[in-house]
Amino acid sequence: MGTETIAAISTAMGNSGIGIVRISGDGAFQVIDRIYRAARGKKKLSLAKSHTVHYGYIYDGKKMIDEAMVLILRSPHTYTAEDTVEIDCHGGALVMRRILEAAVKNGARPAEPGEFTKRAFLNGRIDLSQAESVMDVISAKNDFALESSLQQLRGSVREEIQSIRAAILHEIAFLESALDDPEHISIEGYGERLLSLLEGILERVRRLLDSSENGRLLKEGIDTVIAGKPNVGKSSLLNFLTGKDRAIVTEVAGTTRDILEEQVLLDGIALNVMDTAGIHDTQDVVEKIGVEKSKKCLLNADLILILVDSSLKLEKEDFEIFDLIKDKKAIVLLNKSDLEQAASEEDVRAFLEREGLECPVLSISAKTGDGIALLRDQIKQLFFHGEISFNDEISITNVRQKAALSSALESLLLVKKSIEDGMPEDFYSIDLMDAYQELGKIIGESVGEDLVNEIFSKFCMGK
Repeated sequence: MGTETIAAISTAMGNSGIGIVRISGDGAFQVIDRIYRAARGKKKLSLAKSHTVHYGYIYDGKKMIDEAMVLILRSPHTYTAEDTVEIDCHGGALVMRRILEAAVKNGARPAEPGEFTKRAFLNGRIDLSQAESVMDVISAKNDFALESSLQQLRGSVREEIQSIRAAILHEIAFLESALDDPEHISIEGYGERLLSLLEGILERVRRLLDSSENGRLLKEGIDTVIAGKPNVGKSSLLNFLTGKDRAIVTEVAGTTRDILEEQVLLDGIALNVMDTAGIHDTQDVVEKIGVEKSKKCLLNADLILILVDSSLKLEKEDFEIFDLIKDKKAIVLLNKSDLEQAASEEDVRAFLEREGLECPVLSISAKTGDGIALLRDQIKQLFFHGEISFNDEISITNVRQKAALSSALESLLLVKKSIEDGMPEDFYSIDLMDAYQELGKIIGESVGEDLVNEIFSKFCMGK
């Protein structure tokens, strides 16, 4: 990385008790010397020991901006592995902006989004998977997503990928040596030995890929659609899950005409819940648009909650909605269990069985909350085999990393096929190298500058 000194506000731009302005680069200490005045004496922070805190005032020329605590951090034991200064000031937006302006006037330039973490990556302090986990920690929506992100930040993904790549590289090196010097290095029977080793590598890559679906759900939440005909209690269920009157509830059918979205934490499970317009035949133009939107939501949902009014007999519209859940994870909820029942769980299960549909059927009351605990347990069963618990297993939560793993798997399978088809050994080397490079993309050892810039451009300012 170059010697440019960068500065940015690292805390949210709003009124708070404390704000932080961060400066990093070869000139960080010169910048702070120009804008800092010690509370006592004439202390130059460029001469201060690393990892020390100093009380004083920040100036813009002759005008004092704020009193502050200044942390001095010397390279390489810093976040960026560069000389770094952190100014802890009062957390007013105007104060922080004025301090940043003073730093820029005195030798720094405004940092780009994610530039501090980008420098940590380019300076070799962290790999790309750890860098991406930084933003995952910041944006974590539940305890499980946070634990997974922290595990990646500690280097769990890097260690596994480096181990797999080392095994692949060893075979590439052996093949290249054997092909260059066949008189001294024999490759007789090598295909069988490689095939045995390859099975273990394939298992490790598949295990990482298999973790990506659960990893995505834990990180981003389960996209959940509440569907049903009008006036079955969809909006009441959304309101109960969120604990607030997010959706309008009336006795008039068709009140909800557009998609309402809320994120709900249900016993640690993040649900991205969408309350949809009632699905039914209608001549109302606006309502018809809402119905079409509802059907499109069903196509992309991870989970569909189909609500049925159990106080009424099942109707044609109920059965038509059941047909929409084929090949989807769904739960049928017989709502209004607090009223006299006209439709039973047995009725619904019998219909689903006749249609060849398999999904749980539960009785609930969106009004009283009865059955919500059973719903929570059923979601755990559908997605997490009955229990959510964080252990030492690695979870891939990043789409880019999943794509690289998929490409590496394809290349490794080509190696296996070449061995089974009796192809020449140089075919093995080509595909092994492709797998090696794809895995390198995960930790940043085989990525171009454009991709690096794209990844860090999505980071927040000051991180």
